[in-house]
Amino acid sequence: MIDANRFLEQFMGGNTGTPQGTGKAPGSGGGFAKGAVAGGVLGLLVGNKKVRKMGGGLLAYGGAAAAGALAFKAYQNWQQGKHVATAPVATEQDMRHVDARFLPQQAATKGSGDNFALTLVMAMIAAAKADGHIDAKEQTHIFEQVEKMSLDSESKGFVFDALRQPADMSQIASQVHGIEQAAEVYLVSRSVLDVDHPAERAYLQALAHRLDLPTDLVAHLDHQVTGE
Repeated sequence: MIDANRFLEQFMGGNTGTPQGTGKAPGSGGGFAKGAVAGGVLGLLVGNKKVRKMGGGLLAYGGAAAAGALAFKAYQNWQQGKHVATAPVATEQDMRHVDARFLPQQAATKGSGDNFALTLVMAMIAAAKADGHIDAKEQTHIFEQVEKMSLDSESKGFVFDALRQPADMSQIASQVHGIEQAAEVYLVSRSVLDVDHPAERAYLQALAHRLDLPTDLVAHLDHQVTGE
């Protein structure tokens, strides 16, 4: 059986310390969205060009804990009616005070076990496929690289199956419980996507609609990822 929370961390390639060699955490202007280049399986899916453009995203710093911190900060700012452009961005300090509903290892609802962690993985894979750049050749390359990683066989199988199958937004949305989980699914998907690409922008808009997220909350989630 997959250890879903461990798999999520391995998939995101995050770490829980400060960026190597800096001695300090990322500052403002995107918070974790200014981290190093993403590692793990996600780094393979996104590709170097997009990772550089997105500054590594939260994907390279803190893994699932950073994702939870960013989503929670957006949720707090939205609830407090703050103006998006000037709303504070999550910092390393915020990572220590995240509502349990935004932490995959604690957010499982009754009967769902650790499935929310796997839902986040599915959401990121689906988002990475949104622009169609993962063709058969690229998929083969990713398979080869994933085989070399220190994932267990079930986790590797999960990645391979998700890559082979068409992205199913309805399935992802059906596994989300509550606005907190919806916010985090949107945020990790947004972190993978480049909204300058029409297909990716359309995918993100459709996902927000499917997750039934308020427009203002979506804007706050975007702000946490980009710092803009």
